[in-house]
Amino acid sequence: MTDLSAFPITKKWPAEHPDRIQLYSLPTPNGVKISIMLEETGLPYEAHLVRFDTDDQMTPEFLSLNPNNKIPAILDPKGPDGKPLPLFESGAILIYLADKSGQLIPQDAAGRYEAMQWVMFQMGGIGPMFGQLGFFHKFAGKEYEDKRPRDRYVGESRRLLGVLDQRLEGRDWILGDQYSIADIATFPWVRNLAGFYEAGELVGIQDFPNVTRVLAAFVARPAVAKGLNIPKRPS
Repeated sequence: MTDLSAFPITKKWPAEHPDRIQLYSLPTPNGVKISIMLEETGLPYEAHLVRFDTDDQMTPEFLSLNPNNKIPAILDPKGPDGKPLPLFESGAILIYLADKSGQLIPQDAAGRYEAMQWVMFQMGGIGPMFGQLGFFHKFAGKEYEDKRPRDRYVGESRRLLGVLDQRLEGRDWILGDQYSIADIATFPWVRNLAGFYEAGELVGIQDFPNVTRVLAAFVARPAVAKGLNIPKRPS
């Protein structure tokens, strides 16, 4: 049996199945990218809930795995060369799991880089911009009388949705007919924008029919439906 005792995070979140990938997460848009990916690939894993309401992400144990105190993070007991691999940043984890499983990323070099560019598009654009819009529309920022910050993110979110909508014209998925990590990176954020952030009307999501079409196909996938609720939030 694999010994993970050298990793302090396992003191706070003991591994019942240390031979499986250990996932430390919460079902946020970034978090569910990885639970969905694990469900899609069939890689064995064990999920651990990182609670923001008790500041789990700020504990020494979690920071020992991700010094940036963000979810998700993983600990793969069977990493490269058979050695345990700790890894954070959802985009990096998606690429790693795609390579490990040999799934959901094109095997040719050009296709691989095409997939990676769209993952980076999400990481550098869609995630940060949609997140800021959520802050100014739903959370503490909504109390600001000056709506210019909110409107800036509305405009940028619409621009990004336009880029995505154009890309999806005539395509089933971001890469064409092949479902990939690009979709897994992107559509949890689109779902969150219109759902949890309640900003669908604000950004005019109906103006982007290709985005809404592919979002519907995404959430209809069994692995997505399951992964969206892993780890389970506290009741």
